[in-house]
Amino acid sequence: MKQLKIALLQIAPCGTLGENLKKGLACCRKAKEMGADIVLFPEMFSNGYRIYDRPVEEWKAEAIPADSEFVNAFGKAAAELNMAVGITLLERFGENPRNTLVLFDRFGNRKLTYAKVHTCDFDVERNLMPGEAFFTVALDTACGEVQVGAMICFDREFPESARILMLQGAELILVPNACPMEINRLSQLRARAFENMLAIATCNYPEGVPDCNGGSSVFDGVAYLPELEGSRDTCILQAGGAEGIYVAELDLEQLRRYRETEAHGNAYRHPKKYGLLTGTDIRPPFVRRDYRE
Repeated sequence: MKQLKIALLQIAPCGTLGENLKKGLACCRKAKEMGADIVLFPEMFSNGYRIYDRPVEEWKAEAIPADSEFVNAFGKAAAELNMAVGITLLERFGENPRNTLVLFDRFGNRKLTYAKVHTCDFDVERNLMPGEAFFTVALDTACGEVQVGAMICFDREFPESARILMLQGAELILVPNACPMEINRLSQLRARAFENMLAIATCNYPEGVPDCNGGSSVFDGVAYLPELEGSRDTCILQAGGAEGIYVAELDLEQLRRYRETEAHGNAYRHPKKYGLLTGTDIRPPFVRRDYRE
């Protein structure tokens, strides 16, 4: 089996939806020329995550349906290029829009529509409708079928996000992002990959985009190999700050062998002892309370 090539489109948005569509499609074509099997965009690419320092009603008006011409154009491109595409958008959804990823397989079939569960309700994202659940799907690729799930940016902060996806069978988690990637956030991604024995691919906006600094990454989750003494670095791609298309090669066979033999993931969990995690009325005093209360 050839290695799965994941292209992270660490690109700056343009000023309009039409310009973002044109640039996004061009980058998809370039990624295909680079051999990509899966392409991932940064968070909310339809409007470039331009929701700060603007009137709420102004950016809410930029929300588009998940089956809009913008989104469907990337489905058509996926089929044309024989390449999976994960496109992100500010999705029109009832009174409040959602922060959404739509994943098309290489035949242009819509396989996943995921809305960010952990919206940043301490800030302007309180005006978004959070998603209700996490999903893992079987994605047909040129490397065969891959189990793929999704998180978006702040979802990374919660171990439960990746844990649920692992329990659903995810081998790869796609993570659109729009925030500064620094040592602690990168450490979270590394930990989520390590503890769940899966790969995590994160695509951020480049330097020059407000509150972003590039640093897109892929962690393959394989910490130990029989031929190596001690652990290995699970980071197989770490982009700098510059705009560009960054391609990582994920060894699926290696990952699957590792998952069959190592001690992490679901191998030695004690879920019956974790009742406190599922309590609905638990709020320890050290958790910061929402200032709106």
